[in-house]
Amino acid sequence: MSVAASSAPGYSPAGHLLEVKDLVVGFRTQNGVVPALNGVSFTIDRGETVAIVGESGSGKSTTAAAIIRLLPGTGEILGGQVLLEGRDLATAHRHELEDVRGKRIGFVPQDPMSNLNPVWSVGFQVEETIRANGLAKGRRAVRAKAVEVLQQAGLADADKRMKQFPHQFSGGMRQRVLIGLGLASNPQLLIADEPTSALDVTVQRRILDHLESLTQNEGTALLFITHDLGLAAERAEKLIVMYKGKIVESGPSLELLQNPLHPYTQRLIAAAPSLASRRIQSSSKSLGSIQVAESAAGEFDLVSAAEVRVEQLAASTEAAIVVENLTKVFKIRSGGLKQTEFAAVDDVSFTINKGTTMALVGESGSGKSTVAKLLLKLEDPTSGTITVQGKRVDSLSRRKDLLSLRRAMQPVFQDPYGSLDPLNNIGNTIAEPLKVHHVGDRTSRRERVFELLDQVSLPRVIAGRYPNELSGGQRQRVAIARALALKPDIVVLDEAVSALDVLVQAQILRLLADLQGELGLTYLFITHDLAVVRVIADRVAVMQTGKIVEAATTDEVFDSPQEQYTRDLLDAIPGAGIQLGI
Repeated sequence: MSVAASSAPGYSPAGHLLEVKDLVVGFRTQNGVVPALNGVSFTIDRGETVAIVGESGSGKSTTAAAIIRLLPGTGEILGGQVLLEGRDLATAHRHELEDVRGKRIGFVPQDPMSNLNPVWSVGFQVEETIRANGLAKGRRAVRAKAVEVLQQAGLADADKRMKQFPHQFSGGMRQRVLIGLGLASNPQLLIADEPTSALDVTVQRRILDHLESLTQNEGTALLFITHDLGLAAERAEKLIVMYKGKIVESGPSLELLQNPLHPYTQRLIAAAPSLASRRIQSSSKSLGSIQVAESAAGEFDLVSAAEVRVEQLAASTEAAIVVENLTKVFKIRSGGLKQTEFAAVDDVSFTINKGTTMALVGESGSGKSTVAKLLLKLEDPTSGTITVQGKRVDSLSRRKDLLSLRRAMQPVFQDPYGSLDPLNNIGNTIAEPLKVHHVGDRTSRRERVFELLDQVSLPRVIAGRYPNELSGGQRQRVAIARALALKPDIVVLDEAVSALDVLVQAQILRLLADLQGELGLTYLFITHDLAVVRVIADRVAVMQTGKIVEAATTDEVFDSPQEQYTRDLLDAIPGAGIQLGI
């Protein structure tokens, strides 16, 4: 087939909607071209769902960006073709791409906070997209369409949310806005880069059910990029496994999951939290007797992380954190000078014993992150008490006392891009807590930074780079390294592993377990991913609309949940219908 023939509009001899042929992408640096993709080839048919999985830096997001010619920085397509119904987008003119982007190919980016303008209301940004794509005309019609778009993406109270700004939304709600924007024009192909990584499992299922109905009813194809292998196998018809810029294995999802041939695919499956959770759940054996396969490369099965949790469960009954009748009421502007009260946290009480892990789980907007902010004294409670290591946090006021608290208790926030200073390189970012608390000299701080980078599986050369040069998973690892810099007694982890690929996620979970066993650390683990909870937490508290509706040991919650809400969360864990042969 000649290049001229293949680039003619409408020419599609194989009948594929999208055909990527021998795609080569590189990034130009002072030292030459650094290859990112090397000969990537695959096809997507109309109405088909294809998932690309792989670790951070494997080329998943670069593949997605190359398809619509939105490569960051100095990235460029060096070879190959990207054929959309026969038209080669790799060589298309700018005006042709403007006709394709948003209208024929929708895109849901990975990081919601850096893709929404913080100084514009959410409603304004949705309306702007609707006008740009010609979906509605006139003020009322545009607003009505904007509300419809947000409702389809899972925001039930979309009309009330239009005037709010991105920072007033939870991470999951921001992600839903981006999903709504990507689907607004009913595109032929939707490229979704980690579209549900920030969503709780019930909303994740609702969004993915909606995407599935689109592929069936509208003939919309979906290119789904994810680090959750269980999710990919459950939702996609075809699975593509990428490693170091190449496709190492591809095929029908369930077949590939049940019979992986490439060693890298086998490692991904062993490290997938959703699959590990299912294996623990469906095994009649005790945790200690489940077979754990260690690979030659030193990777490990996540079931072993759960085994470590059981073996290292601290016998201490000494309380590290005691929260009693905690309430936080926000005043939300409802038009003009009127304000309405919203109880984000409503009479919450729990205790975390020293050296243990408690998971706080629930849907987006249930109040989990607000509890974390109150605990860290980033917000003041309306009422109730918080006691950390015997000291009342809610009554601390002196700077010296606050510094002492924050040295003992460090956070890892949900959004790695929003919590890292874009003007600070990674080395200075990780060393910042050491400087603030006057720990060590310049040389010892540098050595500590390198030690932390090793612990979170990042190359030391990254110390000289900046946040915008890292992938989402790499940025989250930097945030974890920064939190561990002071060797704190308590770590508050707010969705700390949600942005990580399964291999690094497994390494971080094992690292957290090892550090807990070695240093007696106490963790408050806030997450929407119940699969991760199964392998890391000792106790679980389930939050719904600001209240704790169920609290018990992890095994009790998973084996015999008392509340229907908890059962719904457990049923929504990806991979429920996958036979793993254990």
